[in-house]
Amino acid sequence: MGTKATRYSDDFRKQIVMLRQNGKTYAQLEAEYGIVSSTIAEWTRKYAEVRMPDDTVLTAKEVERLRRRNAELEEENIILKKAAAIFLQHSKKD
Repeated sequence: MGTKATRYSDDFRKQIVMLRQNGKTYAQLEAEYGIVSSTIAEWTRKYAEVRMPDDTVLTAKEVERLRRRNAELEEENIILKKAAAIFLQHSKKD
């Protein structure tokens, strides 16, 4: 027979993530709250926050969005460099 999944509020999940970020181990959190470590790891990836030097706080989701955007910009930069090299070659021939 299957077990019924427990639904946790976002606030509760964020509190567990905060405890994890403040040094509680997965084993401690699992023992105290009965939440398996894989669930805590998933919540951490979703709700973890990164504090920047200027006190800006980014969520893990925002960090992932910024990583994707950075990869796009790097790809565009490579394309532009190649295009500039092609234009430079054609301008030297004239």
